[in-house]
Amino acid sequence: MGWAAVTVAMLAATPVFLTRGDVTPEAELRAEAEAAWKALEARYVAEAGSAPSRAPVNISLRKGEGMLPSRNGQGRPGVVELRQGLPGVLDERLRVTLRHELAHQFLWWACPASAEDRLFHEAFALAVSGELAEWREAPYQSLTSASAELAHNPDVDTPRARRALARVLNEDSGFPKALTRRLRQCQDEARWAVPLSVDELAGVAMQAMASATVVLSRHSGEVLFSEGDIRTAMPYGSTLKPFVVAGSAVSPPVLSPRAEVPEWMCGERLPGKVDARTALVRSCNGYFLDWEGQGSAPRAFGSWGAVLTAVGLSGVPLDMADAIGLRSTLRLSPWGLAQAYRLLAEARPELMEVLAGSAARGTLSELPASKAYAGVAAKTGTVRDAESRPRLGWIVAVDEDLVAVVARPGKMPRAFADEVPEVLAKVRKKRSGLEAARVQVLGLVSPGAIEARCQGAGFSLEQGTPRAIPEDFTKLEPLVAKGSVVCLGSPWRVRFPEVPAGRDYAGIFTGSPPPPYRPPAGVPTSPNALKARRGSDFLFRTTRLQYTAGVVAAEDATLKGEVRVALAQVVAHNERHADSRHPGRPVCDTTHCQAFLGTVRVRPEEERALAAPPLRWREWLLFSQGGQEPWQETRPRGQVESLLGPGVTGVRFSDGRVHYLLTKREGGAVFDAAESQPCELLRSALKLPACPRTARFEDREVSFEGRGQGHGEGLDVEAAKVSGLDAGRILERAYAR
Repeated sequence: MGWAAVTVAMLAATPVFLTRGDVTPEAELRAEAEAAWKALEARYVAEAGSAPSRAPVNISLRKGEGMLPSRNGQGRPGVVELRQGLPGVLDERLRVTLRHELAHQFLWWACPASAEDRLFHEAFALAVSGELAEWREAPYQSLTSASAELAHNPDVDTPRARRALARVLNEDSGFPKALTRRLRQCQDEARWAVPLSVDELAGVAMQAMASATVVLSRHSGEVLFSEGDIRTAMPYGSTLKPFVVAGSAVSPPVLSPRAEVPEWMCGERLPGKVDARTALVRSCNGYFLDWEGQGSAPRAFGSWGAVLTAVGLSGVPLDMADAIGLRSTLRLSPWGLAQAYRLLAEARPELMEVLAGSAARGTLSELPASKAYAGVAAKTGTVRDAESRPRLGWIVAVDEDLVAVVARPGKMPRAFADEVPEVLAKVRKKRSGLEAARVQVLGLVSPGAIEARCQGAGFSLEQGTPRAIPEDFTKLEPLVAKGSVVCLGSPWRVRFPEVPAGRDYAGIFTGSPPPPYRPPAGVPTSPNALKARRGSDFLFRTTRLQYTAGVVAAEDATLKGEVRVALAQVVAHNERHADSRHPGRPVCDTTHCQAFLGTVRVRPEEERALAAPPLRWREWLLFSQGGQEPWQETRPRGQVESLLGPGVTGVRFSDGRVHYLLTKREGGAVFDAAESQPCELLRSALKLPACPRTARFEDREVSFEGRGQGHGEGLDVEAAKVSGLDAGRILERAYAR
């Protein structure tokens, strides 16, 4: 947008400037302030794209009192204080000071989120006040020494610090690109998560490069392994090219390579026509630059820009060169990159299939380690200096369970390609049970009553497109209506009226209404049992290890040692044998299957259980609290007869069943018929601690007596506690036939 057009398009947003006669002449001072403000507004619109919509506050221009000798002006929101040398004279020094202080006033109005970012404020004020030309005439100062000076004086409140800042700003021939990105962030009203840094102003020449490795679970999102400073933001090279493709609203084009253009040098035997698939695995810069030249490429990663910003991308790319890392002006940490790829793998599995070709025919091909990348989607990136020497290499690797990001300073990705399969194997060796576990959750709760909150960055996925989720608690049901919901950097917190404090769920939610459930004819079933047997509208995916730990804690958090290992093995086994509970559906989280109340801390016993060989049985394995603690319960006789039949007599219990006699009539004959049904149906409907041992019928009540808790079949947990056996012998005693 030209300056003339900008001036015409600007909103009338000039504040009222108030004077009180102590800086003169007043009319000329106000006129100077109004002209400076209009110039500030024009610059802001040119860089940020539009003007702020709200009206500015009035600003008082007054003589400064008690200012330090090194200062010619100072201010606070709504007040500018000036040092005037001669009364009635507005010399150039005072005019520059006025423009500088009004720049701060402008930012307090247009960009309140940046109020605490002193470096950003001072950089903007220097860039727009006309002071830079003066500083260019100062003696030469190296970029390194300027950076060191600012590191020692981050408030930029001394002449030496301002000189250093001017030196960094003068690296750009025009308006500093870093400030342009930040002004656009202001206009977008984005969170000011990361303050402006000297590295951001200076670019890659000043950027620290650090070695780092991080591995995440695709399912639970937990950090399974980290080494180095995984939170250090660094130039990311070509690693974000898949997000450009993912963010495109149209099909990426097929382009002809241009051999004379260096950016098209992306491997030997490049085909005559290059599509996005080839451009990704070959990492062809020329393809993406020419795509932008055609006018159809997404700006700022399209819908994926919000994702990258949420995980720490330092700014919005101005163009494709920024987006694909040709210019090292933006930064992202290894942790943030891993989080973004976790969401990308969930949303766009077809892109992971494309990137799985990187080791076969792309940037990691024809290496000794290439075969070790079988089944692994990989993307490389290289950050280079002005002489094309590698300053930082990246490899992102995604397999069915893990996301790994490896960064190595001073190396090309091919030079450390062998490290990535090794770190994936190392993580799997260290911790078993990292594969996916799926469970139907919260089936006993009304779907509309369930709320979820992501304390990290939450996104719903609609046909592969991410949509940001509100930061506060939100109804879960509409979030999963069109796809999965993923919380990056944190577990979900889920609450409902019965659990107002909420529970943690580290994993991914999807919506999946179960088929209608019809109980067997003649079998009495309580309302809660009907809900449990129906299943849930919500599916939750986490790791088998996290799921197993959650079930063991829900079933008996006090367990220790061998019995905890044994129960954990049964729990993990049953997650793979849920068909007898819910045909064609995952296991549920109620006692109909095995209780699961969210994510808990994994104990060493669960890790031992998941590292053990699979159990030899091929069916659902029952377990109960068990024990020998005696109990007695009374229930209304009418309730019992509604379950077993009117006039029931001769009730006894054996082999996990209830046996009884019912009086029947056929024709003119009357006789007693023997009946039997699983005791668990009676126990569940009457909410008894366990299957009774005796039942005594009275006129209006039935008294039950028994021992222990649960249905009494399979693994008796209480008995196992006192057995002194190891986990293997506990399981053999419980299930051997």
